[in-house]
Amino acid sequence: MIGSIFLYIFMLISLKRDSNVSEFLRQKFPDSMNNFLSWVIVGFVFCLLLSALISPFIPLVPSKILDLQVFGFEMNKFGFTLCTVLLFYLVKNLLSYLYFAGTGSLRKWELFYFTSSKFYFCASVVLMVLCTINNFYNVDQNQAIPFYFGVLLFLFIFKILYYLFHKNNMLPTKWYYKFLYICTLQIVPVLVLWRTLFF
Repeated sequence: MIGSIFLYIFMLISLKRDSNVSEFLRQKFPDSMNNFLSWVIVGFVFCLLLSALISPFIPLVPSKILDLQVFGFEMNKFGFTLCTVLLFYLVKNLLSYLYFAGTGSLRKWELFYFTSSKFYFCASVVLMVLCTINNFYNVDQNQAIPFYFGVLLFLFIFKILYYLFHKNNMLPTKWYYKFLYICTLQIVPVLVLWRTLFF
């Protein structure tokens, strides 16, 4: 979490020219700079915090992954979760780029990751709070699981509504392209990630 906070401080000071959190969230697309690097940092922090939150609840690391030892070190639950989540978001973003290119909406791609980075920034702050609760307070894990699941489900549903109804209108205008995006690049990938981690 400390590393995530330092990454955000670096982003706001260096990439966003001494912006504070409020200025970053209210920033308009024409006035923004270093959008891609900011999106990468926000995405990495989100993956890091999400992995830190859910890795204790992973049943086990697959034996094939455990056999892949580097210098005698084997991957623990956190490492397995982080690599899986990073790979998941890398593939999903690559497919999202191809989706925008394939639907003739490539001019909206930069607007898309500029707008989505604000959602993931806010979501990562929520994850910081949950990680703090999970790691520094005496929480009953059996009671915590439904609560964490509910928060993650709320974030997921809110993200879909955020993408659909945001004033930046970063998704293709035709309704069936929006439906295609929500089903194939939001719902299905999450189900695949869930199946991979909680097999």
